[in-house]
Amino acid sequence: MSKKYLDVNTLKYMLYDVHKLEKLLIKERFQDHDKESMDMFLESTKDFADRELYPYFKEMDDNPAYYKDGKVYVHDQVKTMMYKGGELGIISASFDYEVGGMQIPLMVHTAVMYILDAANNHLPGYAGLTQGAAELIIHFANKQLNETYVSNMLSGQWGGTMCLTEPQAGSSLSDIVTKATPTDEDFYKISGQKIFISGGDNQFSDNIVHLVLARIEGTPKGTKGISLFIVPKNRPKTDDSLTHNDVTTIADFQKLGQRGYCTTHLGFGDVDDCRGWLVGEANQGLNYMFLMMNASRIAVGRGASAIASAAYYASLEYANERPQGRKLSSSGKKDPEENQTLIIDHPDVRRMLLLQKSVVEGSMSLVILAAKYYDLEVTATSPEEKKKYNTLLEMIIPVVKTYPSEAGSYAVNNGLQVLGGYGYCSDFILQQYYRDIRISSIYEGTTGIQSQDLLGRKITMDKGKGLALLSAEILSTIEVATGYQTLQPYAKILNEKLQLTQKVLDKLMPHAMKGDFEKYLADANIFMEFFSLVIMGWIWLDIAMNAQENLQKSSLKFPENFYIGKIETMKYFYSYELPKTSGHAEILMNPTTVTIKKDKEFIN
Repeated sequence: MSKKYLDVNTLKYMLYDVHKLEKLLIKERFQDHDKESMDMFLESTKDFADRELYPYFKEMDDNPAYYKDGKVYVHDQVKTMMYKGGELGIISASFDYEVGGMQIPLMVHTAVMYILDAANNHLPGYAGLTQGAAELIIHFANKQLNETYVSNMLSGQWGGTMCLTEPQAGSSLSDIVTKATPTDEDFYKISGQKIFISGGDNQFSDNIVHLVLARIEGTPKGTKGISLFIVPKNRPKTDDSLTHNDVTTIADFQKLGQRGYCTTHLGFGDVDDCRGWLVGEANQGLNYMFLMMNASRIAVGRGASAIASAAYYASLEYANERPQGRKLSSSGKKDPEENQTLIIDHPDVRRMLLLQKSVVEGSMSLVILAAKYYDLEVTATSPEEKKKYNTLLEMIIPVVKTYPSEAGSYAVNNGLQVLGGYGYCSDFILQQYYRDIRISSIYEGTTGIQSQDLLGRKITMDKGKGLALLSAEILSTIEVATGYQTLQPYAKILNEKLQLTQKVLDKLMPHAMKGDFEKYLADANIFMEFFSLVIMGWIWLDIAMNAQENLQKSSLKFPENFYIGKIETMKYFYSYELPKTSGHAEILMNPTTVTIKKDKEFIN
């Protein structure tokens, strides 16, 4: 394992310089906090991660979660993550004071979780899902349910999950069959099965609070008939003791990666004694669950970026230590009498490292931007302002989940390539990062689902007003960047790509207008790649602009080379990654229907 898994200075740079955290801290909600206190939280988290997460990363892969006699057994550090994480406020940090939170900006909480994800991506999910489940309960459940569950969840004593997927339905939530039967009391009888439930069971939690989507008998088919229920593993009694709630762990899936993060198959109501409590109104379950699903999608993007970060620093360390080959002379030949050079001197290795750096730091800024939009929505002083930031957040969520996952996998793959044959060997950590990150594009809705959400729902949302609003944000950055002579060529390129986006949509939209949604969405994945690169072009121009601004100051917080590195990485992205949009555009504007099934099947 390498000495470094992330650069804290870059994380702080994104928070304070690029995304202006201190302007947020003057808002009434956050006025009890300042830069010093936020830095202390980040540093204490880094110390916790260094001691309790990073040293156990490989060990958790070697000793994965397993199922035995109806229970799932996980590594001891899961207990440390939940209990000590609860004590440090890692679970409750962004919650209101009234429920035991620290009321810090989600931007900071995102940065805190980023550190933990980079240190050991097998552990933060236990806390993250608990946090998300508690937030949903606070928002939509009644007072009694809040009092029963939230405090124990935020302290880390109880875990939390989201239970959506079923064996016969997969990601098609309209086809779920888990049943909720009304009773004469305040609960429903729950029966059914859920699969792929992250953090679904472990030997350390006194209780796990499952948020379960189910159908009340007699309700409409499809997503409109889905309700949301709190279904604890053990239900609390009036004397605060716990009794088994007929929730059964059927299996734990053995996975390619993230082997220390259990993924369970759960059964509800095997002996007809599983009780669930309705959250909010009946038939509104999917609407409520979107709160947790959106948060989880951002968390997946954050985690993928963090894994890519750890992989980058591992491959960078190797490249700076491994001598191999010799540099080409001006004649194009190598001198065998010369000493071997470090592989970081080879242009192709440097290209792979710059690819990793561009993905890691760009996606880091992207996930912090998502948190920033949430914070600005929460602190908005008018309905118009609140709607603006909610819309911007909705627009970028598919990209926040997908780009770090897909590009992150590509980046880690390049990191493995930097190590050559050693990258494929278990003695080196890159192969584990490669396995761990692969799930990111599947978690919380596959890339295909996110792509259809982007093109089919977000782009057309409110008659295109969301896209117009996001475009205005991008144009604002272009305008400011144009004021820096060195950045003018890149601002011009981004403006051209924004125009190309509209050209692509002008070609696609007629299909939707005619009701030919299969053709409209056939290449949604390609559009996601195209659109993500444009968004990341914006992100990187913003980063470079702030770096350029800092370089013009008389005193610098970081060494000069730190800022130059950001600008040079932006140049790499504009030279190697952003041009790929031209090929994507060509595909999207090509009227082919080769992927749409014909009368005669040719995939055979």
